[in-house]
Amino acid sequence: MPGHTDNSITIDAPLDLVWDMTNDIENWPRLFSEYASVEVLAREGDSTTFRLTMHPDESGKVWSWVSERTVDRAARTVRARRVETGPFAHMNIMWTYEQLPGGVQMRWVQDFAMKPDAPVDDEWMTDNINRNSRTQMALIRDRIEQAARDRRQTAPVVSG
Repeated sequence: MPGHTDNSITIDAPLDLVWDMTNDIENWPRLFSEYASVEVLAREGDSTTFRLTMHPDESGKVWSWVSERTVDRAARTVRARRVETGPFAHMNIMWTYEQLPGGVQMRWVQDFAMKPDAPVDDEWMTDNINRNSRTQMALIRDRIEQAARDRRQTAPVVSG
């Protein structure tokens, strides 16, 4: 059975800030703890093709792949897929953003399947993605909420 994950977090920050920070892929190495670098390969309309490179894993291996990401700001959605799939038969990710009373809910739904000769199976990867998504989402939330606090502190005071 193919892998499927569904993770979300609420970020106490304005929707525009959450959208802008999470879709500024050139700054992902400062937003996510797992990425060492991002190289934009092509941009066409609302789609960006880019190479992500992770920090070395515990055995020293560096993982890298090419993804394509298409944003739809009006719908508050992002569709992404791996172009270079590596050990995955396919990997698709849907990001959604929803304004809630307590902030912005950012949700990542990932659908994937591992290749038969991959070093891990779908079940293992599902657990790994769920664990890592929760870690990265909490880090992203904290960084965006700090940016929102910083902006409020430096905002000019308007008096009437």
